[in-house]
Amino acid sequence: MKSYRQELWFEIPARRGFVNITPQIELLLAQSGIREGLALVNAMHITASVFINDDERGLHQDFEKWLESLAPHEPVSQYQHNRTGEDNADAHLKRQVMGREVVVAITNGKLDFGPWEQIFYGEFDGRRRKRVLVKIIGE
Repeated sequence: MKSYRQELWFEIPARRGFVNITPQIELLLAQSGIREGLALVNAMHITASVFINDDERGLHQDFEKWLESLAPHEPVSQYQHNRTGEDNADAHLKRQVMGREVVVAITNGKLDFGPWEQIFYGEFDGRRRKRVLVKIIGE
């Protein structure tokens, strides 16, 4: 079995945002030479997420609105975590809802997706560099 590891780095200029990272994962898969196996993609930061869904702008706006209703950023005083001097408790909660990682099957050298599926990086406390781990294993 082969193993391939790379990191992707992101610096989202806003507090929140979603980035379709499917093309980068497909490129790494091609570089790995692995034809059958699994690709793990995970956010290496506790206020960011990796998830699979549709690449549709309205849906992303719905995510933003829904997440903000679940865990509003303000008032920051509503969160115990923010009493440590942080202002990102909502980002931790949003990450918990959207997830840390995805695993995608690799078949015949391609990501084995269902219809409309794409991989996204979700940022909930941006304006600094964060990384995503890509680990591809298989034959």
